Amino acid sequence: MAFGRTALILAMGLAPMLLVSPPGMASPYVTAYSRYGNGEVRAPVRAAEFGYQVKLPGGPWLYCETNSLIFGRNRPCSETLRRQTLDFWETMSEESNSR
Repeated sequence: MAFGRTALILAMGLAPMLLVSPPGMASPYVTAYSRYGNGEVRAPVRAAEFGYQVKLPGGPWLYCETNSLIFGRNRPCSETLRRQTLDFWETMSEESNSR
């Protein structure tokens, strides 16, 4: 009986982690790599009311970006993380030059 209760407790502890992982991801984390040599960053991802969110290091949870021409309908959460952390200023410069 103790084994059954222990297995149930472990399963309940793992269930939220499995639900948080976006489809195709083995882990509820993403890693972003800079396009400009600014390193890499890893952050957790969670399912939210209107889609997936990624947590900025030391900051808030942001929804993963949508409406991307490069990636089709949705950008990967790693792309949102990269644009909002590692390559923030380069992204701002690119967006201001394209207008």
